[in-house]
Amino acid sequence: MSAEPESQEQSSPRWPVPPVGGWTADDLDTLPHLPPHTELIDGSLVFVSPQSLFHARAVSFFEWQLQSLAPEDFEVVREFTIDVDRHNRPEPDVVVVPEHVIQDVEQTRFPAQAVLLAIEVVSPESLTRDRETKPLKYARAKIPHYWRVENQQGKPVVYVFELEPSTGVYTPTGVFHDRMKVDAPFPADLDLTAITAKRRRPPSGP
Repeated sequence: MSAEPESQEQSSPRWPVPPVGGWTADDLDTLPHLPPHTELIDGSLVFVSPQSLFHARAVSFFEWQLQSLAPEDFEVVREFTIDVDRHNRPEPDVVVVPEHVIQDVEQTRFPAQAVLLAIEVVSPESLTRDRETKPLKYARAKIPHYWRVENQQGKPVVYVFELEPSTGVYTPTGVFHDRMKVDAPFPADLDLTAITAKRRRPPSGP
């Protein structure tokens, strides 16, 4: 006897229905079956599309390069959510945070107010969020530095912003192509061409 085919209701994914007023930052830890890297923006769940090789390489580049340059009492963490407020828990691609906010290996978020630098690597589906929505929220949380990394015709371009204390908004402080040299939030001299350079295999043995 053949098995009964599943009904459309059974086979279709069951998306969580938001409560009145939207989801909260705490809900992100308890909702079942969420896709990896789900964010909370204005009380709504944002599901991340599959990422490109450029995105993966750029995130790895800034994670490892900045970890080698950051002061000893800071740590660089990739793809980790931060609490902006009750209804906003975005996930920057890379953050720099002081070591004291890292409590244990089971924690799932950092307070946004403790973040020194947030970096977003732009994907086609995240363009508006990374250029408009997230910078406003990061500035409101008083994150002093924000970098936006874009893929322009196969080459990385980094837009650097610093929080203006008197206005509470980000001020652009530089646009970098092949080489990125900055003094804040700590000195860094980065070869951006390494993000898209062809990886060479080590020579094989005899």
